[in-house]
Amino acid sequence: MLEATKKTPAAETAQIPDAMLDSSRLHSISKQRRNNTWAAIVAACVVLICLFGGLGAVGLLGPDEPRYAWIARAMAETGDWITPRLYGQPWFEKPILYYWAAALGFRLHLPSELAARLPSAIAALASALALGWLGWKHYGGEEFFLENPALLAPLIFSTTVAAIGFSRAATPDMLFSAAIALAMAAASSVLRGRAALRAASNAVLTGQGREEFALASFGIFLGLAVLAKGPAAVILAGGAIGLWALGASEWRAALRLVHPIVIGSFCLVALPWYVRCAARNPDFLHVFIFQHNFERYLTPVFQHRQPFWFFAWITLLAMLPWTVLLISVGQEGLRVWREKSWTHSPGFFYACWAFFPVIFFSLSQSKLPGYILPAIAPLALLCAASAPRAFQKSRTRAILVSLGISLVWTALALLTFFMARKFPLAGPGRFAPTAIAEFTIVIAMLVVWAMLFAGIRQNLWMTVTICSLTVAASVAVATTLILPALDTFLSARPHAAFLRGDLHPDRIFTYHLNRSWTYGLAFYFRRELPEWSPQDPDAALVLTNRRGLDEIVTAGRFQGELNETAEGILYVPISQVPASEAQ
Repeated sequence: MLEATKKTPAAETAQIPDAMLDSSRLHSISKQRRNNTWAAIVAACVVLICLFGGLGAVGLLGPDEPRYAWIARAMAETGDWITPRLYGQPWFEKPILYYWAAALGFRLHLPSELAARLPSAIAALASALALGWLGWKHYGGEEFFLENPALLAPLIFSTTVAAIGFSRAATPDMLFSAAIALAMAAASSVLRGRAALRAASNAVLTGQGREEFALASFGIFLGLAVLAKGPAAVILAGGAIGLWALGASEWRAALRLVHPIVIGSFCLVALPWYVRCAARNPDFLHVFIFQHNFERYLTPVFQHRQPFWFFAWITLLAMLPWTVLLISVGQEGLRVWREKSWTHSPGFFYACWAFFPVIFFSLSQSKLPGYILPAIAPLALLCAASAPRAFQKSRTRAILVSLGISLVWTALALLTFFMARKFPLAGPGRFAPTAIAEFTIVIAMLVVWAMLFAGIRQNLWMTVTICSLTVAASVAVATTLILPALDTFLSARPHAAFLRGDLHPDRIFTYHLNRSWTYGLAFYFRRELPEWSPQDPDAALVLTNRRGLDEIVTAGRFQGELNETAEGILYVPISQVPASEAQ
């Protein structure tokens, strides 16, 4: 045996090329790993900028943000962690999860906007990480990491309009969507362990202990989703899995997801708050379950009626700037259909996850854009899975995809160019909108040429990197320059700060302002501002709009011209009615 292992000089010479090959291969692997590391760093930076950058750049917006933030702040201040209260009264429009998460921020004395929006940003990050984990488990491997959904899916998701917008929204929507994503990731782990879904070649199949953990995780995250927005979570997850089981004929594997471990962990997470809240508030179940769930879905009582196809357009807009990749998703779906290979396809599972929320809420009598947010994560994963094939198949297809993304940036640049001229923001200490608009056009042209070059090279990673970095740069510019300059037009924050030292705070009123302003002013003043009446004879400061100003002038309570420009709200000083006229 020892003699057999001796090497002759000729054998040693013959092995020199092999050694050189091994050295070259090691160098190639080392270079590849360095490239993968840098790609992961770039992706992480983009994700963090897009989801966390400038959370406090503008004050709380619309009627929902200040209303939900008020409830969370009141919860932190009063210590009542069971009953949500708006202006001291129980408010059962949404369950408790968002209020708990935001109240922790208020307890830590974070700035109001950061405390209110940070839960959504963290939830969006959790969704992105769940997509990366799914990509790794179903398509993973380091060899083609730059085109792997494990890298691309979190990047695509985090740079969509939907993720950027809702990660900055002080609402339960992103928490709900993230909980659904994490629950579906846990479900896929169970199904993969049952050989109902194909796994990546390097994936470890789920053993008994791992399966029990995945089942418990599915129940926990589904319970959190119910705490975020209610029983719709069970319908969305159950409907998507049921649709997949029907198409893949995998009912045995799907029924594994109603294991006692799932039911027990779900009940342990979801039920305690519902039971305690119902015990303290006898009208809770009627108001929340029947009015804000069944009536909202079955009737137009909340005045949010939209046509059936409403969510088709919303989905296309929500996926910007990656909407064109949905074409490659459709082509991939047709290929799988023709080959009849969808049975164990992870893509078919993701498609059911994305498709069911859109169809379910399209049937609702009440439609709001945030309803289909749970569909965005799986759509991003499908885009990340189908894009490599589109780029590899032909140069023409790669160029068309890059051109489609370029057209989105061209349209956005033109929109910015025309919209920037409508805001009177030029002045001392402010940026010139025209300069920003012209600079946007120049940057868009450079992006278009770079994207076309990447398409010609059939380089998917270059295309994704250029687009993602452009999104991140746009978010950075918007949150550092544009949104702060628009704050007085959009938010009550600067107005409340300006009036906080008024000598007669009890004589500040609102008049004909919409809900966004009244809720915002109430949050920042920490009290509801009363509505002014023309019959009030005393002097006052009235916060109003042009319509209100015209009525005040007509009533003879204000004469002359206002000194300030209309920046969201008009401050109108009301003169006191002379004693002779008051009598």
